[in-house]
Amino acid sequence: MRPQIVLFFIGMVFSICSCRSDFETVASNGKLEFSRDTIYLDTVFTNIGSSTYRLKVYNRSKNDITIPSIRLGKGLNSKYRLSVDGMQGNNGKIFNNVDILAKDSLYIFIETTANSADANPNDFLYTDQIQFDSGKNLQNVELVTLIQDAVFLYPKRYADGTTETLPIGDEKIEGFYLDENDPINGNELQFTKNKPYVIYGYAAVPSNKIATFEAGTKVYFHSNSGLIVSNKGSIQVNGTVSTTEKMENEVTFEGDRLETDFTNIPGQWGTIWLTAGSTNNSFNHLTIKNASIGLLIQNNDGSTVLIKNTQIYNSTNYGILAQTAKIDAQNVVINNSGQANLACTYGGDYTFTHSTFNNNWNSSQQVSVYISNYITGAIPEVKDLTAATFNNCIIYGSYSNEMSLNKKTGATFEYKFNNCLLKFDNTNTKFATNPDYQFFSDPLHYNGIILNKDPKFFKISKSKLNIDPSSSAFAKGNSAYLIPLDVLGKTRTLPPDLGAYQSMEFPK
Repeated sequence: MRPQIVLFFIGMVFSICSCRSDFETVASNGKLEFSRDTIYLDTVFTNIGSSTYRLKVYNRSKNDITIPSIRLGKGLNSKYRLSVDGMQGNNGKIFNNVDILAKDSLYIFIETTANSADANPNDFLYTDQIQFDSGKNLQNVELVTLIQDAVFLYPKRYADGTTETLPIGDEKIEGFYLDENDPINGNELQFTKNKPYVIYGYAAVPSNKIATFEAGTKVYFHSNSGLIVSNKGSIQVNGTVSTTEKMENEVTFEGDRLETDFTNIPGQWGTIWLTAGSTNNSFNHLTIKNASIGLLIQNNDGSTVLIKNTQIYNSTNYGILAQTAKIDAQNVVINNSGQANLACTYGGDYTFTHSTFNNNWNSSQQVSVYISNYITGAIPEVKDLTAATFNNCIIYGSYSNEMSLNKKTGATFEYKFNNCLLKFDNTNTKFATNPDYQFFSDPLHYNGIILNKDPKFFKISKSKLNIDPSSSAFAKGNSAYLIPLDVLGKTRTLPPDLGAYQSMEFPK
């Protein structure tokens, strides 16, 4: 390369560098623009940090500007924390002389950790402002957070750094027994609506004890957490009919991520596990959301698990997984599960009446209802399925076959579907001659079947599986199996609709 060219490029480099060193700004004139004028941080629990929220600040002018100050209105006493383009400022509260190039922008990231005592006692809102500049150039972005006081239940942490565990077979999991005489929380077996509960790890109901949940109780589970009902222990969920859309009397079990983005994310927590020998378990007006398995019900002492007016949504694996259990269920709604909404396995005795099962999970392995009398690897491998009865139910989903019957010889396999709408293609070679799927010529197992007709659910993505009078399930039920009230407490008309909901006209 000729010396002149080398000198030219060196000159260009120095020219660029000298331009940067001459970088000058003018003071902000109070005409910043923002991606939002109010930041609503989702509900947080007292003393638990929020997620991080983002605000974008724009300089639309032709000048490089300096903002003399970006600060929180409550200054160093604010419970909010900021990061301004990666800078932490003075404790994340006050930033001085922040530059923005012409036609450019910067990001501000916002978090909070606050106590319910910091919030307004009337509405539990904690508020502040991000203030840009001052005087006549002052601009504000509002910050709003709802803070809930809560009861926190968690395993002990020992001096050596280990955590309290529960014995599960030959293994141990992080967890603890609920204590009816806890020195801080009082009776941990009595769950009330006074405050929400946040559970870390698995909370276990001890043998010969009953955990009760009064109407309106809200329980939030951290990742890898849940409830376990021990041998001879019991759980009784006593929700009641709600009179408003807020479902104020519903008992709710869900994950502890309260941000809007997590509303329908499956697998945020573990399961409600009724272990072998648990007894006298009942659920009424309970909603379970975003678990790995909604209800895991293993062989109990022979007592019936009562499940009424219960909704289970967005389970990574199963809505209900039952193994050699005995279940009497009415007005159950299960929507979207990675493997099956309902899996009645390893035998048992099951009756579901006026229930709705719909599975639109994006997986070729999913099914809405799975029934079997065996489980691989167990001794014995098969157990009697004395009854799997479905009355006035809807079993539907996005795939051709949303029901699966799986039996092995050596044990009883009894099933019956009365007045049900089923999604199942029995015309292909695999199922056309299979005696288990003869829906119209086998009165011993099938009566009043509606096959492959769209129930026209209201909004599947929102888990609203209501139907209207145009549905194929409208007025197709058998009054012999009538449950007078639907899952929402509305009176059923005659002849009843199939599924858990009394039909209604959808809003336009």
